[in-house]
Amino acid sequence: MTTALLQTTYFGPVQWYQKLNRYDHCLIEQHDSYQKQTYRNRCIIATANGLQALTVPVISNGSPSEEEKCKLKDIRISDHNQWCRIHWNALKSAYSESPFFEYYADDIRPFFEKKYTFLVDFNEEIRQTMCSLIDIQPRIEYTTTYMPEDKSTSYSASSLSLCQSSVIDFRAVIHAKHPLPDDDFEAKSYWQVFQHKHGFLPNLSILDLLFCMGPESIFYL
Repeated sequence: MTTALLQTTYFGPVQWYQKLNRYDHCLIEQHDSYQKQTYRNRCIIATANGLQALTVPVISNGSPSEEEKCKLKDIRISDHNQWCRIHWNALKSAYSESPFFEYYADDIRPFFEKKYTFLVDFNEEIRQTMCSLIDIQPRIEYTTTYMPEDKSTSYSASSLSLCQSSVIDFRAVIHAKHPLPDDDFEAKSYWQVFQHKHGFLPNLSILDLLFCMGPESIFYL
């Protein structure tokens, strides 16, 4: 059995959901130190003006300056700058003309209306919803301690009572700013709202694939 070791993501990229679909078991890290400008609290969408990053503001123990000293599992979501309204309006502006935005809007809108405390919990509810909409059923577990960066490591997943499992570490591979090569991922082209202006933009948020391709999204993972 092969396990994909991943970071938590906020409406993660297509590449991240590909791992959920293709691997026997996925292990999501929650004990590493928080890092800025990653998919942990950021997603990338396509707009009329090109790529746009939507970032969830976060705090640690009430202090934004202490974020990177804090374990990811303890990172809290901030109410700063009415980000929920800004993100939802950005999605409506970018995807209102997509074939499936209206179909899925009622499933996605609640994430911008309900108050969440911890980023990891927020991301997990998003993951569950997106997997249900795409129709994939990954086996998910969260780390109980920090996993060292060693791809040859075997890990015994206690809570799922799995036997020894070889782990492939994608934490640094799937990165918003400095991704590493991934021989297992090919960004397949699909129709996008602003493709006539920007060409095909690969590996955007899973929302881009869902709103543009709907039930066919699973075939791109």
